Amino acid sequence: MDIDDPHPHSHSPTTIADPKLRFEARRALVWAGVVVLVGTAIYMAQALLVIFGGMVFAAVIDGGARLLGRVLPIARGIRIAIVLLLGFAFVGWVIYFAGSQITTQAAEFPALIQEQAAKAIAWLNAHGFALGSDRIADLVQKTAGGVGQLTRAVGGIIGGFTTAFLIAIIGIYIALEPRLYERGVAWMLPDGERENFLEMADSMAFSLRRLMFGRLVGMLFEGIITWAALALYGVPMAALLGILTGLLAFIPNVGAVVSGLLMVLVGLSGGPDMALYCVGVSLVVQTFDGYIVVPVIAKKTVDLAPALVLGMQLIFGILFGIIGLALADPLVAMIKVMLEHRSKVAGQGQPGSDTADSPHRPEPQS
Repeated sequence: MDIDDPHPHSHSPTTIADPKLRFEARRALVWAGVVVLVGTAIYMAQALLVIFGGMVFAAVIDGGARLLGRVLPIARGIRIAIVLLLGFAFVGWVIYFAGSQITTQAAEFPALIQEQAAKAIAWLNAHGFALGSDRIADLVQKTAGGVGQLTRAVGGIIGGFTTAFLIAIIGIYIALEPRLYERGVAWMLPDGERENFLEMADSMAFSLRRLMFGRLVGMLFEGIITWAALALYGVPMAALLGILTGLLAFIPNVGAVVSGLLMVLVGLSGGPDMALYCVGVSLVVQTFDGYIVVPVIAKKTVDLAPALVLGMQLIFGILFGIIGLALADPLVAMIKVMLEHRSKVAGQGQPGSDTADSPHRPEPQS
């Protein structure tokens, strides 16, 4: 070591003197950080989905408060309270109705499945598809196992009350002060990107409100029409099927198939004519809702390819269960809005310059 060196400790062993090597090291560090962030997101996927579910619930509350503000010029907080009271009152009525009238029907549902399985086996035997007693016993055992899985699934949904409660709490907090959280995220971004982020957030919130409004109206329409149509013909468990159809309508594609199969299964208990009637009800309700009700109400919202939505539903359903299946559609919609906004900004070359058509709504500040 040179004793005349005025800075004997100016270079550490980790210092990279070569500029090219230093650039490559920084790039490798960035990619390592990306991998760590992706791994963390996968590890925390359930929690992130709960947070996103709270954002979806907040969009529903905010949309209801905005609609109410068109007829009631009162403070936003009061309108949010009215929307929440109406929503919780409706949920309470459904729970009370289900507890007093639907519980018996739900308890009879597994027995109905076994009965229809036995009829199907008898029909196969009558048409030359001989089934031995051991095979029949195996089918019955598998059917019972399927009923057990259905029971466990219902138990899992009931056990998800805590998750639903967290989603509701997060959604209420976000709906009360949405600008607070937007500014918090924008604060962590570079100065040149903050205005662009706020515009993108407004576009995503606007599309999410439209999407959820159309979805809720579709759920209400499908549930009531299915209930009325099945009860008019005397189909058993019409009320239970109406509620299930309305709830499953929140999940496009998959929900329609499941509710249709349930209707046909119950309709078989009354004979082929009732089963065909249930098929007709399912087709009419799904077609009218899918091609008239939702497009008219949410015609300005994001347009999603059915195959893309179905694929994401399958992936999210396998990875995260019922919550992933339910939130796949709005999550894909928000990703598409974000990509479209980024593409629009990149095409203009001036981020944040076009604000004439921005769906920004200053209401949360009032």
